[in-house]
Amino acid sequence: MRAHLARVDAVLVQALIAAALSFAHLHDVAVAAGQDGWKAWAYPVSVDLLLVAAWRRLRSGHGKAAAWCWFVIALAASLGANVATAGLLDLGNVPAWLRILVAGWPAIAFLGGTLLAHTAPKTDSEAEVIEDQEDEPETASEPPAQPAIEAPPQPSPVPVPSALVDHARKVAAEHQARTGAPIDTPTLRARLGVPVPMAEAIAAHL
Repeated sequence: MRAHLARVDAVLVQALIAAALSFAHLHDVAVAAGQDGWKAWAYPVSVDLLLVAAWRRLRSGHGKAAAWCWFVIALAASLGANVATAGLLDLGNVPAWLRILVAGWPAIAFLGGTLLAHTAPKTDSEAEVIEDQEDEPETASEPPAQPAIEAPPQPSPVPVPSALVDHARKVAAEHQARTGAPIDTPTLRARLGVPVPMAEAIAAHL
């Protein structure tokens, strides 16, 4: 437990030293660019806060592209100040482009921090729903097809000679005259002596 605390303390001390040096370099660059008083101290705070916001978004696992973009921007500002104060830049005669960059930094930091802090990342449940919807095949909402009902096969028509039809009409007329009722198919079949299909075909012609 003590060894673990010692390792943690060493890391914290190293981080505090690096942060303090970077903080001081950013402050010196801001002062050299014409930002004095409390404004010079606000610049390193905004850079560090943007770094922290980008790092937290990277750790969350959501929106990594935007988080990496703002992390690189804040890291470039911090490294640029460290390099500038290492003797490569005359702090007594700061170029105009650096003054413009320092003056525009608050707007950049505000935009990055707002996007990182207030853009709601997708939750795990929303991501799973989106993935499930993408995996499901697109199908049209059509009712299930009903099985086709086949019509019963129709019997092939039985050829009936016209002479037999004429004879059947006479038999039917005689039967109706005698009984007063139309002749039925069984009686017609018995009178004509023909098969059932033939009798039915003849009855259809009467």
